[in-house]
Amino acid sequence: MFPVKDIVERRSFPYITVALICINTMVFIISLFDFEGTIYTYGFIPADASLLTAFTCMFLHAGIDHIFGNMWFLLIFGDNVEDRFGHMRFLLFYLATGFVATYVNYLVDPSSKIPTVGASGAISGVMGAYIVLFPYAKVHTLLGYYLTTLPAFVMLGFWFLLQLFFGTSSLFGGDGSGIAYWAHIGGFVAGALVSGLYRVSVRR
Repeated sequence: MFPVKDIVERRSFPYITVALICINTMVFIISLFDFEGTIYTYGFIPADASLLTAFTCMFLHAGIDHIFGNMWFLLIFGDNVEDRFGHMRFLLFYLATGFVATYVNYLVDPSSKIPTVGASGAISGVMGAYIVLFPYAKVHTLLGYYLTTLPAFVMLGFWFLLQLFFGTSSLFGGDGSGIAYWAHIGGFVAGALVSGLYRVSVRR
């Protein structure tokens, strides 16, 4: 399932979302000059965990398809969440959920020496917020080669169930893709919880 466009009007320009996309892209280009060195220096290695790499790993990507997919999802869902939270709160939210996602993935295999990289944990947090804030928003979605329109809670809910399925499978050695499914799960749940509390506080 690949989102093409959502139908939610925003009230302000998504400065932080655009800035994050630009920063991630620039960091990826710079990393190509010493790709392996950059990944092993600034990626998050569970067996050698540090607070610094828990943040720097969010701006590294393993390839063109990796960064394109992440930045596309951020572009589709980030602008509306930023519009609802406000620019600076959104930036803090993005970094916080990315941090949580990294450490949830760490808890699954703390002895791993494989670097974890990518913005997908933080972006999963954005998606978790989106499903709470805009559950019935229409999302134009590609299902294979078929374009259809789905409510956000269907599209994102199905995506989350897939993460749970493959994440659980990975615990029993059933997945060798190297994808950090538990970072996706942790980020999504954190984002949904924070946005749920935000909705309650705004209503009050």
